[in-house]
Amino acid sequence: MPLRLDIKKKLSARSERVKCVDIHPTEPWVLASLYDGHVFIYDHTTQQVVKSWEVSEQPVRCGAFIPRQQWVIVGADDMFIRVYNYNTMDKVATFEAHQDYIRSIAVHPTLPLVVSCSDDMLIKIWDWEKGWSCMQVLEGHSHYIMQVRFNPKDPNTFATASLDHTVKVWSLSSPVPNYTLEGHEKGVNSIDYYSGGDKPYLVTGSDDRSVKIWDYQTKSCVTTLTGHSHNVSAVAFLPDRPLIVSGSEDGSVLLWHANTYRLETTLNYGLDRCWSVAYLKGSNLVALGFDNGSVLLQLGKDEPVASMDNGGKVILAKHNEISTVNVRNANADSLKDGERVVLPSKELGSCEIYPQSVAHSPNGRFVAVCGDGEYIIYTALAWRNKAFGTADEVVWDGGAGEYAVRIGSSDVRVYNKAFQERTALRLPFQTDAIFGGALLGVRGPDFVCFYDWETLALVRRIDVTTRSVYWADSAALVAVASQEALFVLSYNRGAVDAALDASGGVLDADGVEDAFELLHQVPDTAHSGRWVGDCFVYTNGNGRLNYTVGAEVATLFHLDRPLYLLGYLPKENRLYLVDKHGAVVSYVLLLAVLEFKTAIVRGDKATADAVLGRIPKSEHNKLARFLESQGLREGALELATDGDYRCELALALGKLDMAASIAREFPSELKWRQLSELAAARGDFALAEECMNAVDDFAGLLTLHTAAGNRDGLSSVASAAGGAGKMNVAFLSHFLVGDLNGCIDQLLSAGRAAEAAVFARTYLPSAVPRLVQRWRSDLRKAGNVRIADALGSPDEHSHLFPGYASSLEIEKAVAALYARRATLPASAFPDHAHEPMTDVSDLLAGLELANGDGLPDEIAAELEPEADTPATEGVVDGVASAAAGAFASVAGAVADTVTLSTSDAAAAADGPEATKREASPPAAEADTATANGEEAPVEDAPDVDFGGGFEDAEFGDDGVDFGEAGAGFGDDIPDFDATEEADA
Repeated sequence: MPLRLDIKKKLSARSERVKCVDIHPTEPWVLASLYDGHVFIYDHTTQQVVKSWEVSEQPVRCGAFIPRQQWVIVGADDMFIRVYNYNTMDKVATFEAHQDYIRSIAVHPTLPLVVSCSDDMLIKIWDWEKGWSCMQVLEGHSHYIMQVRFNPKDPNTFATASLDHTVKVWSLSSPVPNYTLEGHEKGVNSIDYYSGGDKPYLVTGSDDRSVKIWDYQTKSCVTTLTGHSHNVSAVAFLPDRPLIVSGSEDGSVLLWHANTYRLETTLNYGLDRCWSVAYLKGSNLVALGFDNGSVLLQLGKDEPVASMDNGGKVILAKHNEISTVNVRNANADSLKDGERVVLPSKELGSCEIYPQSVAHSPNGRFVAVCGDGEYIIYTALAWRNKAFGTADEVVWDGGAGEYAVRIGSSDVRVYNKAFQERTALRLPFQTDAIFGGALLGVRGPDFVCFYDWETLALVRRIDVTTRSVYWADSAALVAVASQEALFVLSYNRGAVDAALDASGGVLDADGVEDAFELLHQVPDTAHSGRWVGDCFVYTNGNGRLNYTVGAEVATLFHLDRPLYLLGYLPKENRLYLVDKHGAVVSYVLLLAVLEFKTAIVRGDKATADAVLGRIPKSEHNKLARFLESQGLREGALELATDGDYRCELALALGKLDMAASIAREFPSELKWRQLSELAAARGDFALAEECMNAVDDFAGLLTLHTAAGNRDGLSSVASAAGGAGKMNVAFLSHFLVGDLNGCIDQLLSAGRAAEAAVFARTYLPSAVPRLVQRWRSDLRKAGNVRIADALGSPDEHSHLFPGYASSLEIEKAVAALYARRATLPASAFPDHAHEPMTDVSDLLAGLELANGDGLPDEIAAELEPEADTPATEGVVDGVASAAAGAFASVAGAVADTVTLSTSDAAAAADGPEATKREASPPAAEADTATANGEEAPVEDAPDVDFGGGFEDAEFGDDGVDFGEAGAGFGDDIPDFDATEEADA
């Protein structure tokens, strides 16, 4: 039977004539050396050119990757060899290697050596660690040397093919050939070694249109393959497939079976003559170079041929050789997740066919091997042949020992446990795959049909484009994997048996409607899978090892390479997987964890509690996350071990005390902030304050203490925020508690002497002189001496500050008034509710201020403490707003008083009507007007309320911005002309 290989074209790139191709072992790259002097590197996953460059104006006939050096080496018809770094595209070396066209280059697999051959009939060996010096020159051929290849079994030897009709085998240590193979009638163009361990063979292609297989030990021709109609220009012995590839100038590529030497397939891509063939060991990729471009083929599935029984015995097939290992012999405690399980393997023998699939029977006694359109059933222990026949595929039933084979696209036959054909199933549709298990599955174009093994009656048709089918050992669950999703179904065996009994074993065309029920649909693709209890474990295309419990998908591990599931050993709690090279790896999967999750999904809390005791503490946090996904947050909180996660669960459940306790034990900024928000929303202000203090949330503390009227709290915020550099919050906190000196100190610490002076002129006139001096000092340090000298000060230029003495007296009155109001308890609020709207100008109207430190009698009386009102240390509840409002209105009056002229102050003493005055212009304009000897315009003073007016205050490079309720003072000081300076 012919070899059944699914051949897919991975890359097709049109270009000028391609004389040589190569495949990179780790990157998805194909190298193409062109006759027009260019070199291309293609990415076969994206079909794009990764790199391209011009090597020479002459043809480039050979090229190869040197992956361990990250190099590309090429030889051209200008007789030069060039080496490039394929990452940086820097030229590593250029040297004249031969006196004629360079035909081929071979890189030693381990040594820093390169062998080249040329039309000058010489072979040269180069050492790149010695500056690309020529280590040896070999002579012996009498015509052009077309190709050189190292022996993969003995890298100290290599072979050359020449147009002198011969093949010579050389040694690195000898200048003369070891021996010569003669037999071709014309020149030999290509040569390659067989890398398998069983045959000392090499293959050659010649201008006599033939392909010859040679035994280099007996130095004889084993066979001659004919089929090409023109010169054979390229040959290859594929290392991972039993195939010989030959390319010819007739445009065709022939695939020959390496064991039977029969012609398997003829390929022709319409790209004219084929010049080169390259393969990658360890993969199923083959690259071809033609006159009009390059092609990359994938020959068959790139999956391992392996199977594991329930006892841990693994059967591995590599080529025709069969070996076995027993993973139970490994020390499970010493195994590390993802590392290769190092075990001695036992050679079982060879298989008469090339295995493309192997599968253990359910009881593990037999192994079915399928390939080349045939199948053989062996005993698992002694590897004795028990049955054989024609088949494209073999599958086992769920446990009775029967099996089914598929022959072609419409013939399925069932054999009993005595290996005798029992019945045949003639399908009304085309099929390309069958699946074993509790029911016999047959894949159609866009559906899968399930048949009863005994009667072959159609049980149910499921309309889904199926990739594979996986049955649980209990036969109650089945996973159907498609290209887009994974469908988990429950199988009702009782309904099917009842329908079969009722119908006498003959079901109608629709099957049994209640046979399957869709439980879950998982948006993922399973490349290989296995049921462990009621959990389905699978690998996907994204390199993850996942498992499903109900609709919940959990990722066990991220895989660093494609792996395929072999099986699971419950006693060891380990999954076993295999890569495409046959290496077995292991991962821990606790069976108790799966049982716990399954019980939770079923709602069986008693079973879950019983299983929980067998699960180590290290897994509890993962279980907690699973419980949360199932909506069981209370149970998750009991199991969770991670502090952050426990705090998150406690917050979600509204358990603030528990969350606070966890946050104190495992502090983190995120936990404290989350807890503060929730505590504030719940009205637990003490906890909210603790959380804000823990993370230095000064803005939150400012809001909290302002709302609560906590004077001491605001004072502490002012101090802490100032120390932490939070100038905005510190300034506003000082202002809200009436600490005007603190506000000024904050401005000065921020380097804002100008703003501090303006602020003091409005709120604290007594501090103006010293702040003007500070302002002048800062200006002089900055080199602004002229502006510094132009600044006026109340103690030096009293005529420029009319009403300054009055403002000092009012400052004392406001301070005393505020001190009294700040100590009132919350119970006094009804008696003082009107005071936030009181203007100090109303208290002073019609009164003449004393020249000394005394105050008018009315003010003094107002400031006398009430005997029946107890004082408190802090401001609480409504009195905080009343006191702040009273201070704000008084401060507004102070601001207006400071800017009054002498005549306005006198008018204010005439009576209440005289208090209707105009407010001063902006500070800069008022200063300028006063400095020029002009009367400052005034307007009616509005009520001033600073409650919250400074919340948006910012200290920037251009000055302090007090928000919408305040003024912006910048660094731009108005320039004074000569006249203004003289007046000043």
